[in-house]
Order: sequence, then structure tokens, then C-alpha cells
Amino acid sequence: MTFQILLDEIKSNVNQSLQELDYPTVSFSVEPAKKEFGDVTCNVCFLLAKDLKKKPNEIAQKISENYQKHLSDLVSKVEAHPSGYLNFFANMNKLNELVIKSSIKDDFGFVDIGKKSRIVVEHTSVNPNKALHIGHVRNIIIGDTLARILEKANFDVKILNYIDDSGLQVADIIVGFKHLGFSETPPSGQKFDHYCGDEVYVKTSEKYETEPNLQETRKKILEDIENPESEISKFANSITKKVLACQLETCWNLDVTYDCLNFESEIIHSGLWEKIFEKLKEMKILEFEKEGKNKDCWVIRGKGKEEDKVVVRSNGTATYIAKDITYAAFKLGLLDDPFNYKKYEQNQPNRTLWQTTLEKTSEPKQNFVANKVITVIDSRQSRLQKIVTEIMSEFTSNPESYVHLAYESVTLSSDTAKQLGMDTGGKQAQMSGRKGLYVNADSVYDMLKTKTIQETKKRNLEMKDDEVQLIAHQVAVGTLRYEMIK
Repeated sequence: MTFQILLDEIKSNVNQSLQELDYPTVSFSVEPAKKEFGDVTCNVCFLLAKDLKKKPNEIAQKISENYQKHLSDLVSKVEAHPSGYLNFFANMNKLNELVIKSSIKDDFGFVDIGKKSRIVVEHTSVNPNKALHIGHVRNIIIGDTLARILEKANFDVKILNYIDDSGLQVADIIVGFKHLGFSETPPSGQKFDHYCGDEVYVKTSEKYETEPNLQETRKKILEDIENPESEISKFANSITKKVLACQLETCWNLDVTYDCLNFESEIIHSGLWEKIFEKLKEMKILEFEKEGKNKDCWVIRGKGKEEDKVVVRSNGTATYIAKDITYAAFKLGLLDDPFNYKKYEQNQPNRTLWQTTLEKTSEPKQNFVANKVITVIDSRQSRLQKIVTEIMSEFTSNPESYVHLAYESVTLSSDTAKQLGMDTGGKQAQMSGRKGLYVNADSVYDMLKTKTIQETKKRNLEMKDDEVQLIAHQVAVGTLRYEMIK
């Protein structure tokens, strides 16, 4: 890697200076420095202080003076810091030149850390009831970027997308279609996922405020969705598959791909939770509450001032964290895989996309589990993920087997919300699909692409339209991805 060339040159020349000053040979480090201390810093002076019986800053001064003869096109300056560190400043013009030359090579960034060991990255995991908004895109781009980095480090990376197709948000749009008269066909020119989110989901959620009896309808719909033989379940399946196809179109347009789609509805019916439930009881991770507000519930005891976490309600139904625990154990290969696999119905660019199914298929069994799993979920889920992490550590005796990669969610400033016709009371607002407080990812992409087309045509009057379109697409995607991870 290009920066490594800089580090190697500095290390070699520091060793040369040690020889020329007749200083002992020691094992020292050169590493990236904080911005105010140059580009690279070196700790060699601290390691020499005892043998030379001198202060680190005195040694730093001597080495700095000697190093002047080793300055090159790549290293423009070295300074002895009063603390005793040696700080090096790169010639950025030269370094940038090397970066540009290296970055166009196929092996740019490759380093063999992983040795082809398997690692699972799970990201996206959006309810299939609406279009992806810019908050979802942050998760998607962080997860995809992490997977790319790991692949460059020679890990065998498997990318999973958990499809929550049986939750309350799916029930909400089914209420809208079946009980509030929404057409199953979107208006001409509107994507189905946009229609489901912008119209059906938001307006159904508003109806709950004025028609409380709909809450009971929603509860019944949710129960029916979890019964694979019911007509509602079959209808919900057809709707969520259409929404998912639209969501994946958005992801593929942003150059994001997956290896496998895991459906929550199938995990529920697979029997995996029942196996994990028994294991949790055997290991005394779960306790049955005989009194108090959680009477007749199975709970995980909170630590310190944390509240106990209900895993199984008094009516016997599992809570959200139960599904998280089950899926985490599945990803780590701690449970026998009950699924069959089939290729997703649409062709994903550059990567075969599989999906789990409980139906019989003619396709061979696939393997998407690993001893190390990274789950990308925003920081609002940190407590739940901390519990899952601790449980997986007990299951595997490895505290690093399951990693929650947290990030801060995207918020709308009051000015941005106002420009979008939303009233947030002059305050920042978390994105909310239910309240209609969001910016769809497709809309942001379209805006960026349109602006790029205008600017490209203005500067390149003779450029062919297909070339303008390609440049505009690449700039729009690159801009959006960069903004999400910078």
C-alpha cells in the first residue's frame, strides 16, 4: 500500500541514522501521526534513552539533525518534538502522485491479513414495507465498505441481508391494503416501494391515531402473518417480495451486493428459536420471573442498574431480541442449518445472490456461516446488541466471535426538514418512516445525478450523451457513498 512505502522509507532511514550516530539497534515503531504532529511519528528515542543515558528529546534532536541528509522526494521535513518523538512530514504532491498511480492497479490496497479465513458481515436489514431512506443508506454503505476492506485484506467475506418480513411494519401496510382501501397498484411512474412507504405506511400510521380499533386489526394481521398457511400470510409475502425487489434495485444502483438473503418469516418457522430457547435455559442465561411486572416471562437479568430484558412474554411469544439471538447463533454456525437455498429471482450484478427457503429446491446446500460475525446496526440498538454479544461469547467461549459495529444515525436538520416541507419544530429530527420524516435514497441519487449531468454538459459541449450519463451515475454514487462514511 502507498502509505506503507512512506513508513518503510522512514524506518529504513532512521535505522541508517542510528548506524551513522553509532547508536544501538532497537526495535521501534513508525506509525501515522495526529494531524498536528505531521504525517508519521517514531518512538525510537524513548527506547534508546536508557542505554544512552540521555533524555529522549536530546536523542531526537541528534537523530533529526542526522536525518536531514536522508530527506527525499517523499519526506520533506523531520522535527524533534520536545516530548522526544520524531515527527515526519510527507511531500504531499509526491505522495498523492504515488497514490494515484497505485490506485488504478487491480491489487491496490491488497494485504494478506485474512489468509482466506471466513468472516460474515451482515448489514442493511430493512423492513420490506417502504423505500430505503438516507438513514438506511448509511448502514448499507458502512457495511459494504467494511466488506470491501476485508476482501482486500484477503478474508473470505460473506455478506448477509436479514429481511424482517414478519414484523409490525409489514403488518401496517397490510392493514392499509386490506382494511383502508389502498390499491395494490401504485400511481403511474411511482416505484412500488415508494408508494408503500410514502402513502400506505405513513397514512395507515396516521389512521391509528383517529381509529384506535385498527390496533386490534393490526394485532390480528400480525398473528396471521406468522401463520404460513393463512391467506394474509401469502398476501403479505407477495407484497414484501415486491418491495424487497425495489429495495435491492436501489442497493445495486449504489454498487452494493450481497451473498444471501435470510428471511425472518422462515427463521420463525424453522424451529431454530426453540433450540436456542432450550440452550438458554440449560445455561441459566434465561430466568423465569414468578412475580413483579415481568411475572410469567422469561428474562435476561440486567447488570448493575440495567433493567431485566424480557425475551419471552407471559403469553409465550418471543420478543425482538429472541430473533436477534437466534440469528446470531445461526450466523456463527452454532445451529444445524435447516434451510434449503435457491438463487434470487432477479440477477444481481457481479455476484450470485442466494436466499434461504424451507421449500425443497434442486440447488446444492450453501454455507454462509463463520467463526467471526460483524453486524452493522446503529447505536440506538447498542444495549440489545451488547446482550447478544455477551450470549454469543458464552456460547463460543470467544468474546470476539460476534461484533456489533455501531454508528450514529442520520438526522434531519430543521433547515433541511423545512426545505422538504416537514415541520420539526425548529429542531433536529431522527428519520422516521412511520411519521414520514425521511429522504428517500433514490431521490437523493436522482438529484445528484441531475446536477452532475447539468454541470458535465456545461463543461463538455461535445460529449456524447451515454458518456455523460455514465459520468453522472459514477459521480452521484461516489458522492453519496463518500458522504455516508467520511
